Amino acid sequence: MRGLRRWWDGSAGGLPATFWYLWSGLLINRAGAFAMLFLSLYLTAARGASASLAGVVVGAYGVGGAVGTLLGGVLADRWGRRATLLAAHVGAAGLMAALAFSRHLLVIAVLAALVGVVHSMPGPAFVAAIVDVVPEARRAPAFNLQFWAFNLGMAVASLLAGVLAEASFLALFLVDAGTTLAAAVVIALKVPETLDRRTRVPAVPTDRRPGLHTALTDRVFLVFVGLTFLLAVLTMQTSTIMPLAMRADGLRPSAYGVVVALGGALIVAGQLFVPRLIAPYRKATVLSISTGLMAVGFGVLAVADELPLYLGAAVVWTVGQMLAAPPNAQINADLAPPELRARYQSVFYLTFPAASFVAPALGGLSIEYLGERHWLVVAALGLVAAAGHLLAGPSRERRVAALRSAVAGREKALAGNR
Repeated sequence: MRGLRRWWDGSAGGLPATFWYLWSGLLINRAGAFAMLFLSLYLTAARGASASLAGVVVGAYGVGGAVGTLLGGVLADRWGRRATLLAAHVGAAGLMAALAFSRHLLVIAVLAALVGVVHSMPGPAFVAAIVDVVPEARRAPAFNLQFWAFNLGMAVASLLAGVLAEASFLALFLVDAGTTLAAAVVIALKVPETLDRRTRVPAVPTDRRPGLHTALTDRVFLVFVGLTFLLAVLTMQTSTIMPLAMRADGLRPSAYGVVVALGGALIVAGQLFVPRLIAPYRKATVLSISTGLMAVGFGVLAVADELPLYLGAAVVWTVGQMLAAPPNAQINADLAPPELRARYQSVFYLTFPAASFVAPALGGLSIEYLGERHWLVVAALGLVAAAGHLLAGPSRERRVAALRSAVAGREKALAGNR
C-alpha cells in the first residue's frame, strides 16, 4: 500500500487544483474532438465531393491549424490564458454547429479552415497555463499527465467517432460541439486567469520589444524545435507510411488497427509510471535514448513482413514516445522567457503540422523508390536526432540556468519596489 502511495505521489501528487481543472478540460476537449476525423468521409459520402476536393477541404483545416497555433500563442500572452481558451472553445462549438447544417461545399471549406484555427488556438494556452500554476519541481509529472490525457482522449474520440458516423453525421458534429462547450464551461467555472501581468516586464533586457520574432530568432530554442521536428516526422510514420508498408506486405487493414491500438493501450496503461523512471537522468540523455528507441523500432520495419514483428516494433517505438513526452514538454517550457511563454509554445507546436505535411509527402516518394530501405532512412534520422540531443543538451542547460537567474533577479527587483 505504501508503494502504491509513493507511486501516486510521484506520478500525480502535489499538483494544484487549477492544473486538474485544466487537465479535465483538455481530456473533455480531446475526447469530444472527433468530427474532423471523419471530415473527408463526410464530404464524399454525404456531400458528394470528389476525393480530390475533399482533400482540399481537409487541407484547409490543416492550414487553419497552423495559423491558429501562432494566433493562440500571441493571444495567450496578450489577452491571457483563460480568455484565449474560452474564446477558442466557444468559437469551436459555434463553428462546429454551423458545419453540421452547412450544405454548400465552399461554405464547408471556409468553416473547416476556421475550425482549424480555433482547434489549434488552445494548445499554447493550455501548456502556458500549466507552466504558470505548476511548481517547476512538479512540471515533469504534469506534462506526463497532459500527454496521457491527450492520448486517452484521442482513443475515446476514435471509438465515439466510428459509432456516431454510422448513426448520423449530423449527430457527429453536434455532439462534438456539445463536448467542446462542456470543456468551455469547466474552464469558465473553475480555471482562473493564470497569466501574471508582471511578466510583461522582460526578465532579460533587450533593445527590441519582445514578441513572436524573439522565439523565431532564438538559436538554442530553434535547434530544440528542429530536433523535435525530426521526432515528429518519426511519429507520423505510423499514420502515413506504415499503412502502405503493411498493405505491401499483404496484411489486412485490421492488422494496422491492431498495431495502432497496441500503441495507444501501452500509453494509457504505462504512461503514469514514466516520471519516476526518468527522474534520475538528465533531460538530454532521456531524449537521446527515447529518440534512439524510436529509430530502432522503425528501423525494424525494414525486415518486418508479419504482424508479430510489426507489433514488436510498435512496442519499441511507443516506449520511446512515452519516455520522450515529459522532458520534451519540460525543456520547451524551460527555454521560454515568462513574458513569451505562450508564443514559444506556438512556435514549438508548429513542428507537428509541418511534420504531418513532410512525412507523407517525402515518405511516399521514399517508400515508392526505396521500398523497405525507407525505414533505414527513417532510422538514420532518428539516430541523428538522438545524437543532436546529446550535443545540444549542455547549451540548453546553460540557457535555462541563465534565464532562471534573470527571472529571480526581476522578482527580487519587483519585490523591492513594492
